[in-house]
Amino acid sequence: MAAIVAVAGMLAGCGTATSAQPSSTGPGLLTLEAATPPTPGGEVGAASTEFATATDLAMWTKLSEVEKDLDRIAKLDVNKTAKGAMYLEPRTSAWFDGFRGPFVFQELAGDIVMHARVKVEGKAGGAPKRKFSLGGLMARQPGSYAVPNWVSVTTGTADKSSQVEVKYTKEGSSKPQELAVKSGWVDLVLARVGRAAVALYKEDGGTWKVGKRWESNLPEVLQWGITAYTDWDSYSTLKKDATKGNAKQVKGVPDVKLTLDFVRFLRPELPDYADPLNPASVPDPVLIKSLTPARA
Repeated sequence: MAAIVAVAGMLAGCGTATSAQPSSTGPGLLTLEAATPPTPGGEVGAASTEFATATDLAMWTKLSEVEKDLDRIAKLDVNKTAKGAMYLEPRTSAWFDGFRGPFVFQELAGDIVMHARVKVEGKAGGAPKRKFSLGGLMARQPGSYAVPNWVSVTTGTADKSSQVEVKYTKEGSSKPQELAVKSGWVDLVLARVGRAAVALYKEDGGTWKVGKRWESNLPEVLQWGITAYTDWDSYSTLKKDATKGNAKQVKGVPDVKLTLDFVRFLRPELPDYADPLNPASVPDPVLIKSLTPARA
């Protein structure tokens, strides 16, 4: 038990939940020494995009096209507005409860680590001025317009500026949490491993932190991709009616510029005895090592 107490003292302290303690001497506790970073290559490695050329955009599918919705993207290009990067500007939109916003994705199966380096700004530079103007990563159950199911990790302005927002929307009910972060470039990881979905983040020049672990009942095949949305206050009285809010393009004051340096997909490799949902089995430093690329 002393070993578990020692490890617990190292935890980052955010996004974890108390669970039954595994044995410190037998299977159940994954140590930092035994943990390995996720591996690139294979099907998921081929989905990685460095955004070096405009043709890289063809790898990504707009949700609005495949599930017949309004196109809430005002501008989307690769290696044009921002050299060597994807650039996305959303119209007034939201991903909350039953509300839908912009999303471009690739469909992938199994346990996944999605790692991206992103910058979210307002249109005039600096932090977005409109509330809930965020951009980042999402993993979504395909065809779940009627009963939305997805997880996301985004950054930008939530209730306050300079936040990371971690959010699990289950059967149309969103449970967001905001965490303070420095403005500028931020590394984000969104992962599904075993029975857990995990969000990690790292400020430019900082160290990785666990944003949240959720128990995940998401299906094997998910849409893994990029989102940005903005200007929740312009929904006004429609905030209580997602059906009407989704039926038309809300006029407002959108204020997000999302720039992505890269998006990389990897496979996590945890031993069978390790439970990524349980911090006593996989402590935060071990989870971080298991879900972030070596030297990232």
